[in-house]
Amino acid sequence: MMTLPAVLNFPDISPTLFEINLGPIHIALRWYALAYIFGIILGWSLISYTLKRAELWPNNQAPMRKELFEDLVTWIIIGVIVGGRLGYVLFYQPAQYLADPIEIIRVWNGGMAFHGGFLGVVIAAFIWGKRNDVPLLPLADSLALAAPIGLLFGRLANFINAELWGKPWDGPWAVIFPFSDAQSCTNVGDYCARHPSQLYEAGLEGLLLGGILLTLAFGFKALKRSGLITGLFLMGYGVSRFIVEFYREADQQFISIDNPAGHVFFFMQMGQILSLPLIFSGLYLIFMSRKHRA
Repeated sequence: MMTLPAVLNFPDISPTLFEINLGPIHIALRWYALAYIFGIILGWSLISYTLKRAELWPNNQAPMRKELFEDLVTWIIIGVIVGGRLGYVLFYQPAQYLADPIEIIRVWNGGMAFHGGFLGVVIAAFIWGKRNDVPLLPLADSLALAAPIGLLFGRLANFINAELWGKPWDGPWAVIFPFSDAQSCTNVGDYCARHPSQLYEAGLEGLLLGGILLTLAFGFKALKRSGLITGLFLMGYGVSRFIVEFYREADQQFISIDNPAGHVFFFMQMGQILSLPLIFSGLYLIFMSRKHRA
């Protein structure tokens, strides 16, 4: 692809890290799967470390033993995968999957939604917490503290996969994404350059939000106010996603001749609508956390 001024060519990175053919069996490791693996491993390590620091928690007592938390990881993985898949099916393409229900279980073909994965984790953690008599707000705080790590790796994987790109733009860091679907505009000569919205989300939801939560948890002992870290995460993610959606291309199923911007309700895209409950829930938990000050 020829190099154009004022825009960036998409880096030549394959979505597949490596592939192995063992007779009739084909094994491939994709960057997106690796993002999940690294996110879970690093998140698990961070939570395990905080559980060792009893002085960070209310009454100087961690909400659960490290060994007990290891059992929760399995529940979280199931919640992320099942919730993320069903969320994508229900929120974004219900008609397509109802026409071919077997496609729902083919997660390797792509199609995961953060809001669905988040809901799956909430349900899994709630059931697990009740079964093991673990206080729910401190449990939620521990998970919220680690969540930006997974978001960071996930959004970087979205960029490598050249998916969920931004709206057409000809600014200095606009990116020319491959694939014909991304080349549906002609704002830079014969090419279509776009906002790298995946990197915007990685920076806001991953680096910035994660840095704020870690600073408050370890520098200002925010974990002692049960629900505060969870509230800040929900509000921070919701606001970040709401802002980035203005620069992100709407999902194709919502775009039409009469609605080229893909708005679902007034000026909002689906991602913005789904982020509003997170913002309001976060504000509520931040307010309520004042009652839990140790």
